[in-house]
Amino acid sequence: MAIEAWFMDESNEDQRLPHHRHPKEFVSLDHLAELGVLYWHLNPDNYENDEELRKIREARGYNYMDLLDLCPEKVANYEEKLKNFYTEHIHADEEIRYCLEGSGYFDVRDKNDRWIRIGLKPGDLIVLPAGIYHRFTLDTSNYVKLMRLFVGEPVWTAYNRPQENHPARKQYVKGVAEKFSVAVEAH
Repeated sequence: MAIEAWFMDESNEDQRLPHHRHPKEFVSLDHLAELGVLYWHLNPDNYENDEELRKIREARGYNYMDLLDLCPEKVANYEEKLKNFYTEHIHADEEIRYCLEGSGYFDVRDKNDRWIRIGLKPGDLIVLPAGIYHRFTLDTSNYVKLMRLFVGEPVWTAYNRPQENHPARKQYVKGVAEKFSVAVEAH
């Protein structure tokens, strides 16, 4: 089962709603790949012993992992944190998230600066390239359990837009212009 992604409407309604355009405009995995977004579908019930996850981590150098439960009952200042996650930003490194339980949305900007919403459900592992403008929110379930993966020590530094002169952003824009030469593996 492949991940679903779509172009977002311009509504200012609750960020946790799907925000489909009318009519709905879905985005393909190939389009996400052109933006440098990678995707795998794995078995979230077997994440501790998943051979495919081990191979991905080894091949991509993801040697650090932690788990994060996001919900009002487990996160202090939940609404404030959710607001911070939803502020448009980039990172100097990839952002790797594997959904184990619950659901949420990653929004990324395309080449024309339009928002694409990516629905994250159990089993979805996505990699956002360094330098891509993005944001995150939960959906109306208000719960997600994520595995966060990193190369080396974890870095959570967010650089809020605008960041056109940040080295990661410059490299990303150059990569998109050259059309990322990465393959999307959908399962």
